Amino acid sequence: MSKAGTSKKEQTAITPTRAQDYPEWYQQVIKAGDLAEQAPVRGCMVIKPWGYAIWENMQRVLDAKFKATGHRNAYFPLFIPKSYLEKEAAHVEGFAKECAVVTHHRLELKDGKLVPAGELEEPLIVRPTSETIIGEVYSKWVQSYRDLPILINQWANVVRWELRTRMFLRTTEFLWQEGHTVHATAEEAVAETRQMLDVYADFAENWIAMPVIPGEKSAAERFPGAVSTYTIEAMMQDGKALQSGTSHFLGQNFARASEIKFLDDKGELQFAWTTSWGASTRLIGGLIMTHSDDDGLVLPPRLAPAHVVILPVLNKPESRDEVLKFCHALQAELRALRYDDRNVDVELDLRDLRGGEKNWSWVKKGVPIRLEIGPRDVAADAVFMARRDRPSNEKQTLPRAQFVSELPKILGEMQTALLERAKQLRASRTREIDSKQDLYDYFKGDDAGFAMAHWSGDPEIEKQLKTDLSVTLRCIPLEKSEPGTCPFTGKPSAQRVVFARAY
Repeated sequence: MSKAGTSKKEQTAITPTRAQDYPEWYQQVIKAGDLAEQAPVRGCMVIKPWGYAIWENMQRVLDAKFKATGHRNAYFPLFIPKSYLEKEAAHVEGFAKECAVVTHHRLELKDGKLVPAGELEEPLIVRPTSETIIGEVYSKWVQSYRDLPILINQWANVVRWELRTRMFLRTTEFLWQEGHTVHATAEEAVAETRQMLDVYADFAENWIAMPVIPGEKSAAERFPGAVSTYTIEAMMQDGKALQSGTSHFLGQNFARASEIKFLDDKGELQFAWTTSWGASTRLIGGLIMTHSDDDGLVLPPRLAPAHVVILPVLNKPESRDEVLKFCHALQAELRALRYDDRNVDVELDLRDLRGGEKNWSWVKKGVPIRLEIGPRDVAADAVFMARRDRPSNEKQTLPRAQFVSELPKILGEMQTALLERAKQLRASRTREIDSKQDLYDYFKGDDAGFAMAHWSGDPEIEKQLKTDLSVTLRCIPLEKSEPGTCPFTGKPSAQRVVFARAY
């Protein structure tokens, strides 16, 4: 929606606003930012170039972190024989309702229509996750303790037949990475699990500028077949939690199911210890809901597809060439700068559109810095700058040389400011609660977020909260709080845990 013709109270580029209808606001930010759109296939999405560029930047950073911790990339099949899933009972039960199943291998024309014809001897599952098929491969690769550890990651797509879908957060097909490792001892596997959780937490906070709580899932929320699941939980602007990355210690469960065995240094046959860990395009949804405002997407500079957009003001024919020459030279100058681990990325918008329309299109796409360059700016050797982390009408003129020299610093300040703002929001909507009634009242209110309450470990409490309030135990934080008393059972509690509604 254009700002033109609206009252002062209604001057937002996105309608409805967050306060009016948060779920619809989220969808409109995606549309206005040109990130993605619904696909012709049920529950799927088309990730458009601007959205995919964000994912590519996430991939680039995470991939470097994985390789720095000794992992290598490989690729495993999209199709998994049904019998593989059946080997691990808890795993197949956890994913059974979400599986897409291939039963035929060819089509034939019959009465003018294509019909499935060649029935498969064994149905194939379209990859919901890869533990079982990778385990089958690893059972051939692992013979001796000298073959360990195996540290492999794959970048792939997966399919989970979701009933309710929402772009980036929960779609039938989505993109992700999944790491799968094999170790000689439980201690090594647990260390790997925790190490990768730390990688996710560091990425979330220092690149997405999204503060997270690292913790362990309860048994009820654990990954199917895992011994323990670790997670990073982030708070979105509506107070709901978003599980943003998980790391699983699988013990020997999958090794036994897949026969991953090795001769140890004493010549004795042992089952290996395995892990898996993953993060997905859901992180883009987290970025959107952590930072964006009622004018559209707000991008942390470290992940922005472009750091700066230059908007030439070309309404005077006699100054057109001079302005364009200045803009091209400025673009080249800025592109030679380094910010973070890459060159500054600069868009020069030469579209034949009105200035206001161009400006608002980039506001909605979340570009960190917008520069308007007109004849007066050229004459003064200056730039007219707007920052996306500040109100849209807050702009300032800076000498060109000063702007060029200070740009990396400005981008760094914006990155820090976004993280601090998100931390403040989380702090304002996190509350320690010590009675059952207070917890129920909290989640029945309009300002609920994270409730930090004691819990004795009783899974029946989790079920009741889910039924009564649609609240789940998000994690048992690794940063332990003081011991206390469970307000639901009166039994001792080792520490406070995080209760919240979640995506």
